[in-house]
Amino acid sequence: MRNSKLIVVAALVALTNTGFAQTEPKVGVTSTPGKVTVTGTIKTKSTVVGIEPGTRTVWLKDEKGKVVQLVVGEEARNFDQLKLGDVVTAEYTQALTVTLKKGGAPLAAKQNETLERAPAGAKPGGTAAREVTVMAVVTAVNTHSGVVTLKGPQGNSVDIVVQDPEQLKLIKKGDHMEVVYNEAVAVSVEPEAK
Repeated sequence: MRNSKLIVVAALVALTNTGFAQTEPKVGVTSTPGKVTVTGTIKTKSTVVGIEPGTRTVWLKDEKGKVVQLVVGEEARNFDQLKLGDVVTAEYTQALTVTLKKGGAPLAAKQNETLERAPAGAKPGGTAAREVTVMAVVTAVNTHSGVVTLKGPQGNSVDIVVQDPEQLKLIKKGDHMEVVYNEAVAVSVEPEAK
């Protein structure tokens, strides 16, 4: 499922556009018969070098000296607790698991989200997570190209490439696949080290 790995890497690279200086993404793939999981994580660390309270704008400087500007939304509590020199740490994780389900579970899609913010009066920070689960049916299997076509509960189709021939042998038209996508971000702010 190299394509899945590329999707996760592409999404992780997209984090660079949010203004955080990043470390190299860590990507892992685990595979067992009928199941593949791809995970990716980026960790960042920056120092607050500028604050404009009126527009809720913060300037962050990464460990390589690059400065980026961020506008912090109203949903982030305790903006007034930020100080020059504070260290902002962020960790962004994505995971995608595709599981072959023989026997035909009903097509469905669901999403769960959680958000935890820093308590009032503390340094800004918090966590946010989202999990999306989709049960889809296999409508076609092309053993020559390794392409499997899935149809979701809303009738939309998507082609996925299965590069492992042993995994491809397990998949038949009419099988169902459960796709679970998770993403989470944790942000913390620590006072300047003395």
